[in-house]
Amino acid sequence: MGDHDTAPKDEDEADGNSEPEPKTRPDPSAIRSLAVSPDDVVNAYIYTQENPGEAVLRVTPPFHGRMRARLHAYRVDDTHMTGALHIRPAELIADEIVDAYPQLEDAAETSVDETDTERIRERHADSHEQWRENATEAIAETITLETPAGSQQVSIKRLG
Repeated sequence: MGDHDTAPKDEDEADGNSEPEPKTRPDPSAIRSLAVSPDDVVNAYIYTQENPGEAVLRVTPPFHGRMRARLHAYRVDDTHMTGALHIRPAELIADEIVDAYPQLEDAAETSVDETDTERIRERHADSHEQWRENATEAIAETITLETPAGSQQVSIKRLG
């Protein structure tokens, strides 16, 4: 029928995989600043503490000087296939705030009557709300990214 090459171009096409793994990993060393929503950072941290999956701030290639990091929840890490960069929310929140994250057990321990579940729940919700406010104000100004070129400081720009 013509001179068209109909043979698969690589093993991924031959296997029927629709998303071949990148041959070379995208290089995030071009990133100089990341724009993040403080609410995304805080929600990602809380999600990871309260759920079986993990939430991160995800930056997807192609990488440029200014990038946006968005909330991304997952159970299977796909960065090796997508080339995306995952930043753990704890890296973006001040350490003392991360350490102060309220646990339900803390609210139960301070309760006079441990059988009063409604009071324990309210106390925990109140401490959670206070933590959320503190964490939203405690977003880092810079973080260190590990790149093929080595460690690199990146500025964090708050949205909203």
